[in-house]
Amino acid sequence: MIYPEECKLKENLIIDTHSHYDDERFNGIRDELLNSLHQNGVDKIITCAVDGSSAKAAIKLTTDYDFIYAAVGIHPENLESKTMISEIRDFSRNEKCVAIGEIGLDYHYSSDNKDEQRQVFESQVMLANELDLPVIVHDRDAHADTLEILKKHRPKGVLHCFSGSAEMAKEIIKLGMYIGVGGVVTFKNAKKMPDVIKAIPKDRMLLETDCPYLAPEPYRGRLCHSGYIAITAGKVAEILGEERDSVLKFTRENAKKLFGF
Repeated sequence: MIYPEECKLKENLIIDTHSHYDDERFNGIRDELLNSLHQNGVDKIITCAVDGSSAKAAIKLTTDYDFIYAAVGIHPENLESKTMISEIRDFSRNEKCVAIGEIGLDYHYSSDNKDEQRQVFESQVMLANELDLPVIVHDRDAHADTLEILKKHRPKGVLHCFSGSAEMAKEIIKLGMYIGVGGVVTFKNAKKMPDVIKAIPKDRMLLETDCPYLAPEPYRGRLCHSGYIAITAGKVAEILGEERDSVLKFTRENAKKLFGF
């Protein structure tokens, strides 16, 4: 496991608002990794479910680690799991469940079931509003439909791994939502991300990994973990003309405000 020196912080300033620590790629290293993260700058982690099975695993992680919290939901790529909204409701009752997610629309990998995706997404947004929980939203190649549903129901929450334009970011912020920024901001081909970063008010930005995916440069393609947020924060700081730790501190406070921990 790669744990660069630049990721080892003296203070626990990192809140990873989007991860998938139930993923099988962490098998065999999960315990050692998670304990080392908490000792080297990671304050809290939200591990996000994609269906009923992973929701169960996410809840278990919250019982094993006091610094881990869960989001439960049905991801648009996991509709074939046949997880019911009632199951998500049951999992959401856990005291360490802080959001409904990961939910949303994905027309990149699945474009032949758009109606079903929209129905499941909208049902979960309505559930989140009923339970007064934030949503963690996935949007890939579905900007217009995602925005339409969010405008209709106006949930609190975050658009994670944001891939839209600066103009769309402004529309999301008008709804009172947050923008999730991850390792993509460091990629050489992420040409529009500097403009997006500059368009996000400091009180509406969250940091995330989506680990085990999307490790930042220069570790792109390797197994990602929450410690890499230190690198992501450094790139955001460079764009904004800020200090890295300042970015870590204001995004940490934003996460605490949204998720209530």
